[in-house]
Amino acid sequence: MFEEYFHSGIFLSGLGIKALTFDVFGTVLNLAGSLTPVIERFLGEHGSSLDASKVWDQFRTRQRVEQYQDNLLMMGHSGYLQAVRRAFIYTLKLNGISFTEEEVDSFIESWKELTPFEDAAEGLRRLKGHYRLAILSNGEEWFLRHLAKNQIRFEFDDIISVQTIGVFKPHPAVYRTCAKILGNEPSELMMVSSNSFDVMGARASGFKAAWVRRHELPYEETEYEPTLTVRDFHELAALLT
Repeated sequence: MFEEYFHSGIFLSGLGIKALTFDVFGTVLNLAGSLTPVIERFLGEHGSSLDASKVWDQFRTRQRVEQYQDNLLMMGHSGYLQAVRRAFIYTLKLNGISFTEEEVDSFIESWKELTPFEDAAEGLRRLKGHYRLAILSNGEEWFLRHLAKNQIRFEFDDIISVQTIGVFKPHPAVYRTCAKILGNEPSELMMVSSNSFDVMGARASGFKAAWVRRHELPYEETEYEPTLTVRDFHELAALLT
């Protein structure tokens, strides 16, 4: 797909993109690489022989359930880190692992030390100046500003948190409100995400979208397909600059 787009100058020039909006967790920041070692230490301290990578997969699946439930119940937006907390507790209970609130707090604190993918950091630098670059993330605004400044170490043009909208992605209100904040038509924006549900949500809301397929996972069963599919930010930057 990359070669097809690379050689299609008409296609690229016709995209009409004015700004790129970036998912952070799992797209710019390496969640599994940063947090699986934390889970491995936690398991070791509790005498568990469970595979940390499998526990991580369980946790991430549950985290998404927590966020969807938050949207569906409409009882007030709880926030990203609260969804992380609930998912971690659920995963520990699922595996019969005892824990204290202090240990859960420690896991949440470790999220402040997330590290970026090397290709993401370089790709962002290459894209700078060609487009308006904005974070569009499920994270709380204070948390995103901390990560952008201290972990990603990149100055985005805008940081938009779903906290402003009151629902998690892929709710269409997130993408439509983002377009309003940026002052663009949805068709002038491209969502960049490794999460297929995010790409689907953006496309269904009128955005263009680049799926950074970091893992060999299938795409959603939907008519809302990615505009571009790339392996990493190197390919993304090569296509868009």
